[in-house]
Amino acid sequence: MSGTFRASHREDRLRPVSLPDVELRHHVVHGYRRAYRIAGEGPAILLIHGIGDSSATWADLIPGLARHNTVIAPDLLGHGASDKPRADYSVAAYANGMRDLLGVLGIERATLIGHSLGGGVAMQFAYQFPERTERLVLVSTGGVGREVNPVLRAVSLPGADLMLSLLKLPTMGLQTRAFVQLMKFLDTDLGQDAPDLLNLVDALPDATSRSAFIRTLRAVVDWRGQVVTMLDRCYLVQGMPTMLLWGSRDSVLPVRHAHDAHSAMPGSRLEVFEGAGHFPFHTDPIRFLALVENFIATTEPGSLSSEQWRDLLRAGRRGEATTGPAGNAADRLSGREIREASERSAT
Repeated sequence: MSGTFRASHREDRLRPVSLPDVELRHHVVHGYRRAYRIAGEGPAILLIHGIGDSSATWADLIPGLARHNTVIAPDLLGHGASDKPRADYSVAAYANGMRDLLGVLGIERATLIGHSLGGGVAMQFAYQFPERTERLVLVSTGGVGREVNPVLRAVSLPGADLMLSLLKLPTMGLQTRAFVQLMKFLDTDLGQDAPDLLNLVDALPDATSRSAFIRTLRAVVDWRGQVVTMLDRCYLVQGMPTMLLWGSRDSVLPVRHAHDAHSAMPGSRLEVFEGAGHFPFHTDPIRFLALVENFIATTEPGSLSSEQWRDLLRAGRRGEATTGPAGNAADRLSGREIREASERSAT
């Protein structure tokens, strides 16, 4: 549902947090050091950041979420303070990494909140490990449409490392920031997101960081746009409480992706932050926190058994069989039958 729900919460609930307040910890998993932040007690919430970002992006939200929950905010492999090896940076590998980190921490199930690439990782995690997923909150998520900002398409091309290294030059930095100020002055969508996007460039201080960034990007984007989609599996969220949060002026992933995903995800909620860009939780953290708390309070955790998961997969597979050369009318399941499969999974 699209709504105008507004927070009545006091501003001091989201007091600014210095990073020492939420200590950065480390675990070595499969030989690589994984950095993460953890706070609070109660049901688990896993916060998954976007490409080039780190757990620090959630700093203003962690204290509010941690009042009633155990909040885990990792630095994905290749990001932040985690190791940056020559490794598999695919969405599926990141989902496996999240499972392994939760396993090391002794956490069986969690509500997943994923931003941008992290939203794609959250969806992949729910697909691979539905029994460990209680809810999905997808924030300006990747993986639900082909379109993506042309700059990211360009960075996926050969020579991207040189381009990123040039952005670190003092003269280029001055020109880039002048361009950002112009975009903001002209009130463009890119102007909404440019400061946050420049922070991501600043978070790539050396060749190792840039290489990990490019490897991650090329796993999900090429010169034509996004190459990974979860839309073909979105019907599976019928058994998983799901909410989509998006900025109306997102210059990285257009807001129409939110509406497409909402239509493809039965029972999902949709909230659009008017005037916000790709980082709505930075633009209005009070409203973001209120929406997440309300969503958790008004939904029951997903609890699909392997048999119920199989029912949904079979319903979806038979419904899609008619698109292939071997499909026929006998293979087709109606929307009513798919909904009935979902209802069986709920019971």
